[in-house]
Amino acid sequence: MAKAFASQGDMEDKVISFTEVGEGLYAFTAEGDPNTGVIIGDESVMIVEAQATPRLARMVIEKVRSVTDKPISHVVLTHYHAVRVLGASAYGAGEIIMSDVAAAMVEERGQEDWDSEFGRFPRLFQGHEEIPGLTRPTTTFSDSMTVYLGKRRVDIMKLGRAHTAGDSVIWVPDQEVMFTGDIVEYHSACYCGDAHFGDWPETLANIAAFEPKSIAPGRGDALVGEEMVAKALDATADFVKSTYAPVAKVVARGGSLKEAWDAVRAECDPKFADYAIYEHCLPFNVARAYDEARGIDTPRIWTAERDQQMWADLQG
Repeated sequence: MAKAFASQGDMEDKVISFTEVGEGLYAFTAEGDPNTGVIIGDESVMIVEAQATPRLARMVIEKVRSVTDKPISHVVLTHYHAVRVLGASAYGAGEIIMSDVAAAMVEERGQEDWDSEFGRFPRLFQGHEEIPGLTRPTTTFSDSMTVYLGKRRVDIMKLGRAHTAGDSVIWVPDQEVMFTGDIVEYHSACYCGDAHFGDWPETLANIAAFEPKSIAPGRGDALVGEEMVAKALDATADFVKSTYAPVAKVVARGGSLKEAWDAVRAECDPKFADYAIYEHCLPFNVARAYDEARGIDTPRIWTAERDQQMWADLQG
């Protein structure tokens, strides 16, 4: 029996958690689905990651309204992926912030990514008819920028390439809490289809250098306390290394993509098979690792057609 493509077989609703990760700081999580961060300032609220649709965004808004009635003024998007950005219109925020690289990637590959992810994650795109179009930022930054929500300072910065070339993180210094997007995951597979494997470990080290007391990761449970933060950083680094190293060895000896797939399964299955979206991510991860190991620095654009062909090639 053929394995269901990506997450097409995952149609069960997830249990939502809304966890305080610092004073006035929350992580909206849902059993390995994309997370959203909430930063409450003196005068308004900042949202980190918008969700895939306005319908899902309204579930976040419902949780926000359970703790504050302050208006939502800012939405920060850590990268360009459709499941992160296409729900932005629901928040009614005056400012939508992305790094300049992430904004460029929206123009370069945003529509293809939307079409691709729509096929991969049908559950996340329920209510997709409400999406008004590609989400574009009102504000971009090149290295870093600071937003004040009243007196609360929020630093938005690039610490290196990892999950994508345009990743940014959000640091709230008064609580020493970081929102990392998909650079850090917890008990959830890293999606590496647009990754930069060679840079990812250094970017994780740059995050660790802030010594965050808590992290709201891209997927998985909120990381409250330095012990959980360290555990997640180590596990994410191990996942990235365990995916790339076997592929690099296969490429070095002139091996095929299918051989790389088998090598990654042998290395990663014993450690990560129970992680959320593991089977979904693995083929995309191997395909990107194979490209990077052959010297292709810029990830090739995923399309719905390329998704299906790659899946068939590797699962066959």
